[in-house]
Amino acid sequence: MGSLIGDVNGESYLQFIAAGMAGYTVLNSASFEGLYSAFTRMHVQRTWESILNTPMTLDDVIFGEWLWAALKGLFAGTAVLLVISIFQLAVYPTALLVIPCMVVACLAFSGMALAFNSIAPGYEFFSFYFSLFIAPMMILSGAFFPVEAMPAPLQVVSAVLPLRYMVDLARPLLVGEFPESFLLPIFVLLAYALVGLWVATVLTRRRLLS
Repeated sequence: MGSLIGDVNGESYLQFIAAGMAGYTVLNSASFEGLYSAFTRMHVQRTWESILNTPMTLDDVIFGEWLWAALKGLFAGTAVLLVISIFQLAVYPTALLVIPCMVVACLAFSGMALAFNSIAPGYEFFSFYFSLFIAPMMILSGAFFPVEAMPAPLQVVSAVLPLRYMVDLARPLLVGEFPESFLLPIFVLLAYALVGLWVATVLTRRRLLS
């Protein structure tokens, strides 16, 4: 594909999509854990019910699921970062800063997934999340196609997607540069993480304790 597309914003297409692959990996892994695996523990295996027979509260369980899903996303993202490094697409030491960026992004993605999990009647419901949210976000967040080349309305949509901010942080760090702004992307990702956790807690309480 790179031989057909050529350079993108002054860098090879392989270098361009390296940050996109890292971002999409943490998105997919953290979301999968916060959806399918969390639903299995909550509804099928009834692991949550067993935990609630101990001094743990439902809030503790959800908080633990949030951290665990984020950790699974971080494991996957770190593995991709290693592959990127093997292909000499990462410049160190700045590339190491991609890891803390992944942590914040994973918390955002796991929070949103748990919020959706709290209203899911079954596994088939998660296909809506992947089809209506994750797939469009993968396309519109600059992971595999430059946002600047999109029509203006799509750029506006892109500006509110959390994956966009993960990619905006990772792309310059992988080539040895610092992002123009650290604060805005981190703030947006933290906002998604905390709001997602709060919504997941409120809706899961209503579902299981009402």
